[in-house]
Amino acid sequence: MDFLPVLSDHEALDCRLPAHQTVPVVVASPHSGSIYPAAFLEQAAVPLAALRRAEDAFVDELFAAAPSLGMPLLAARFPRSYVDANREPYELDPGMFEGPLPRPLNHRTTRVAAGLGMIPRVAASGEAIYRGRVPSDMIEHRLETCWRPYHQTLSQLIEHTYSTFGGALLIDAHSMPSSASTLGSRDRDQRVDIVLGDNHGEACAPEFTAAAERWFRARGLRVLRNQPYAGGFTTQRYGRPALARHTLQIEINRALYMDEARHERLPVAGVLTRVITGLLEEMGQQAHEILQSRRPLAAE
Repeated sequence: MDFLPVLSDHEALDCRLPAHQTVPVVVASPHSGSIYPAAFLEQAAVPLAALRRAEDAFVDELFAAAPSLGMPLLAARFPRSYVDANREPYELDPGMFEGPLPRPLNHRTTRVAAGLGMIPRVAASGEAIYRGRVPSDMIEHRLETCWRPYHQTLSQLIEHTYSTFGGALLIDAHSMPSSASTLGSRDRDQRVDIVLGDNHGEACAPEFTAAAERWFRARGLRVLRNQPYAGGFTTQRYGRPALARHTLQIEINRALYMDEARHERLPVAGVLTRVITGLLEEMGQQAHEILQSRRPLAAE
């Protein structure tokens, strides 16, 4: 089976296609990018190490087996602190910018209030990223060079998958800092390893969430659903179960595979990579069955 043309050679993207897509699954990693433009670093009021704390570091590597299993893998090369592809395009804080704004902005969201819009205002530490205001023409520049290529490509991959198989499952791959995984508890035994976000049942069929939860729990991992991460712009935009388009967000505790302070992979990362590879195989098999069983509902 041949793929429709996609922006696989765009400098902002890493789009890895299988020789033949054999399962109705697409994998995406919007936050694992680590290529920092020099001009951006010159504007930054915080060191590179602080900016890198926002990365979902190595997540694209954890899911790297996807193409060999017959499913495309899309990863952003641009860093999350530069452009967050899991936000609406104009979800921005107008107070960040100097100059005329391109259009009315969606600035009344909790994410913008926290400084985490499409162009983030603060680093993971809570410190301001920029020394001063950002020229407003940077909004369209970053949309055109990063945000839009990512979502145009992702949309093409999903729609091609749908047209080929009659349905599609998008696995939106993320990681979470270990500090967020205890949900306020200081007891390491209460640590959460995996958070599955299906937008509280709105983004994918419950069978998909249940299948992923079973897989992780069977391997001794602690799993929660939708707490504290139910999904962002991606689950809301692409998760349309009634139209046979499903999206499941997977958040992985970084302590399982990396040294967060040194920003390095741990030796045990290979174990988790094998777990993720097995999950992708399982979800590929499940996707055929679940989409087939739900096809009459999708056609309504």
